[in-house]
Amino acid sequence: MNTSLTVAGVQDGSFEPFRRGIDSSIQYTSLCCTCLQAEKVRDVGLARVTVDGLDSTVNIVNILGSWMLDAIILGGATFAGFNVVDVENVYNETGTPVIVFSAEKPDMDSTLEALRKHFPDWRQRWSRYEALGEIHSLRITGYPEIYFEIMGCSKQFAEKVLKEQAITGRVPEAVRVANLIAKGVSSIFQGQAEYAGDSPS
Repeated sequence: MNTSLTVAGVQDGSFEPFRRGIDSSIQYTSLCCTCLQAEKVRDVGLARVTVDGLDSTVNIVNILGSWMLDAIILGGATFAGFNVVDVENVYNETGTPVIVFSAEKPDMDSTLEALRKHFPDWRQRWSRYEALGEIHSLRITGYPEIYFEIMGCSKQFAEKVLKEQAITGRVPEAVRVANLIAKGVSSIFQGQAEYAGDSPS
C-alpha cells in the first residue's frame, strides 16, 4: 500500500532583468504548480504572473484549489521578483497546510530594505512575510541545512513532508520538478505589455 503524501510544489520561471522605478513596462513570467505523490507526477498547472506584481496568490489558489493535497510547498515566499505570496490566504482558500521552503536562510533585513526602497506598498508586502512567523531549520541526513516556514500545520508534520520529498536532494521533489517546468516554459510567458498607468497587481 502506497502511503506517500500527495504534495504540490510551486516555483516560478525566469525573466529579463530591468531597473525598478525606471523601466515602466510590465513584465511577466511563468508560475508552475506540480502535484506529486513521492516521485510520481500526478498533475501540472501553469499560469502567467506579473514580475513584482501581487498576483501570485490568486494564481496559486486558482490552480491548487481543486487538487486533493496533503501539503503545499512553495519554493520561497516570493515569485517573479517581489510578487509576495499571501500564504495565509493560500491556506485558507485551499484548506491545505503550506510550507515555505528555502535552501538558504532568508535575510529578512535585506528583504525589508529592498521593499522600502522600491515599493510604495511595501507595508502590504512586508505584512505577508510577517504573517509567516518563525523560520525553522532542518538537516536531512547527507544534505546541508534547509529552512522553512509553516502555515496550518505543525513543525513536525512539515519536517515529515520535507524528508519524504528529499528524493533527489534537499530541494523538495515537487518544487524541483516545478522549477524545471517553469524555467523551461518561461519564454512563452515573458512578453511585455505596454505601460497602462497602473501598478501591476
